[in-house]
Amino acid sequence: MDLAILWHFHQPLYHKPKSRHYMLPWVNYHTTKNYYQMARLAEESGFPCTCNFVPCLLEQIDDYACERASDPYQRALEKHPDQLESFELELLKNFVPDEPDPAALQWKALRSFFSPVEEIPGDKEELLHLQKEIFQDLFLLYNRLAQGAGLELTTSPYYHPLLPLIFDLDVAGDGQRPPVSFRHPEDGEQQIQTGREYFKKTFGFYPQGMWPSEGGISRSVARAIAAAGFSFAVTDENVLWKSLNKPVDRKYLYRPYVSEGLAVFFRDRELSDLIGFEYHKWDERDAVQDFIRRIKERKKTCDDHSILVIALDGENPWGSYRQNGVPFLREFFLRLKEQQDIRPTLFRDHLARHKPSLEVPLVPGTWHGNFSKWVGTPAKNEGWVELGKARAACGPSQEILVAEGSDWFWWFGEEVTAEFRYLFKSYIEEAYRQTGKKP
Repeated sequence: MDLAILWHFHQPLYHKPKSRHYMLPWVNYHTTKNYYQMARLAEESGFPCTCNFVPCLLEQIDDYACERASDPYQRALEKHPDQLESFELELLKNFVPDEPDPAALQWKALRSFFSPVEEIPGDKEELLHLQKEIFQDLFLLYNRLAQGAGLELTTSPYYHPLLPLIFDLDVAGDGQRPPVSFRHPEDGEQQIQTGREYFKKTFGFYPQGMWPSEGGISRSVARAIAAAGFSFAVTDENVLWKSLNKPVDRKYLYRPYVSEGLAVFFRDRELSDLIGFEYHKWDERDAVQDFIRRIKERKKTCDDHSILVIALDGENPWGSYRQNGVPFLREFFLRLKEQQDIRPTLFRDHLARHKPSLEVPLVPGTWHGNFSKWVGTPAKNEGWVELGKARAACGPSQEILVAEGSDWFWWFGEEVTAEFRYLFKSYIEEAYRQTGKKP
């Protein structure tokens, strides 16, 4: 049985319109702590992996690498500790809540930006130097690994829009639709195409595969992805079960299908979620042994041409693991490579050996199943009303495309989301300003 693993790297746009003032530090934090870690572990282990970069994340990493990012968190990390203002101390306490001494607080916060995949320097200036080096070399590192046989790079639509809803909001269903319609497949097609082009600008080649934002896919979306030049997409198994309209039977899961000329892989949700949400509670060896046992149970009902797909967030789970997940991932890669009947592989290599022939009539869906995390509540529907009015008044400007991102709608109505609401409103208002109209 082939085993393909996709790590999804994604952050929404954190800077204000027409500026590079970053309101939140998560691109900065995850680049040095997690994107670098995953590349180093892939290189160290030689384990074939697929890494999916969202283009607006690539753009923001480049801002930091080229020192265009204006980040108050970074300034708080760099200043002399005696000169830190009270609001800067509060920013640093997001990373180290209980340290009263400014110098110790700053140093501990800065160390928290790094992974123990390598020895972490003890000196502040060395840490800041390493931080710059990682940003400046990250794309080169991934590009070098992708030129070999062990790493595949894929991408998503540019600003991470939930494509089935952008193509036609009515797929959300009668019980969840807001009181206005939103139907702009041309915007979705633009996000797919510009994302593909930005990926090429960054890495020098076009990606073959795509993780559509939130695993969101439909027949119309598959047709657009194929038309843009992609060979395959990856989504969640619940989309398959809805599309096949059959009882769940894993023997149907472990193969790619074809939809609208696009090869589509479906991830094993249980195994993906065990890594994302459960195994951090386990001893690393026990967790990996359990994972291998579960694969071998699945393999009993599959032929030798089968492929089992694991796809999950490649940045956020590791904070719950011991030492940022490094011991778990080393054990995971090592033990899986030792298995004679499990072949770690890349999606492109599996497709080269096994062309899919079974058509699947895709029913619109996401990794979550339905679309209830992005539409249906009063706060989320209010966002769609605002976006729909702005799109009708302003056309498909860049600001509108940013506002189509899935993250804003995910967080509407949740606690502690003031920055997300502010950024969404800022891009909507900027779209009106650019067209000379009143918001």
